Amino acid sequence: MSTQAFERSRLRTARELAGLSQTQLARASGLTPAAISQFESGAARPSPDTSSVLASVLGVPQEFFHEAMVESHEGFFRSLRRTSVSDRRRARAIAHVAHDLAVHASSAQRFCAGDVPMLPVSGLQAERAEVEEVAAQVRKMWGLPSGPVSDVVGLLEAHGVAVIRLPLDNTDVDAFSLPFPDHPVVVLGTDKDDRARSRFDSAHELAHLVLHGEQIWGVKEVETQAHQFAAAFLMPAEDIHDQLPTTVDWPALFALKRQWQVSLAALLMRARTLGRMNGNTYLTAIKAASARGWRRVEPVPLGRPEQPTRLLAYLASADSAPARAILPSQIVESLQAASAA
Repeated sequence: MSTQAFERSRLRTARELAGLSQTQLARASGLTPAAISQFESGAARPSPDTSSVLASVLGVPQEFFHEAMVESHEGFFRSLRRTSVSDRRRARAIAHVAHDLAVHASSAQRFCAGDVPMLPVSGLQAERAEVEEVAAQVRKMWGLPSGPVSDVVGLLEAHGVAVIRLPLDNTDVDAFSLPFPDHPVVVLGTDKDDRARSRFDSAHELAHLVLHGEQIWGVKEVETQAHQFAAAFLMPAEDIHDQLPTTVDWPALFALKRQWQVSLAALLMRARTLGRMNGNTYLTAIKAASARGWRRVEPVPLGRPEQPTRLLAYLASADSAPARAILPSQIVESLQAASAA
């Protein structure tokens, strides 16, 4: 067992990963809610025997409680009001385990250091042009050619972002991120099998890491900025402007969807934002798409969503033995199952 002392934050993470309250954990482990509270606050430490009981109840290796932990904020979630506190906390706990995995993979020389630039805009009321300029800067810093991004998930992994895909079991949580300074984490849901949407989700979470980091989160304005960044990152104005139709030309839009690997909804909004479509034309297109049921399931499927590979490759290697000894087995198994699905 690690010689490091019991890490109180680890107990909270394991509890939230299991979806238990302090009272529920106390009942399941034969302890008092006060004892659990004291362990999590650092006012008291559990004995080795008690730690073993807690690990068994929570389904984590006992060593999990003795790993150093990097703190972060509660995470970027699209709809805080519609996402329950328990769901957000479990999702956040998953992100912490993903970060653990990235740290171990990096130590084994199987994952690169993070180099996501921090380029905050002037504030919550920043103009769209300012946000789009930041997106252009990131593309330039990362050496992207003009045109579509071939693989957004692969790009994030190549720059040290720990990307995982898991069933999030919540219709209001498509993706979320945590801005750890060494290896930021992006968690993508497997619940909606839509490549275009997943790519936009990835770019949206990248926006939070670049624009907001630890400074601003949990308000509507940051979500608007993240959407603006994602659109500009995936569809740079100078590359796509002249390709966008000025009328409701579905064949042209279908072709652009295949080329740019984005949704029809994103293309229509980009055409409106860049002034290629006026407001009336845009509304006509949206109403037509809605009448055809395309707001729920769009035509022109693009295939399977992009899959993270680097951490999974590490897990499949012999180098991952130290990480497997301390990681919750259910998360490791979920990662592997999500990849194989």
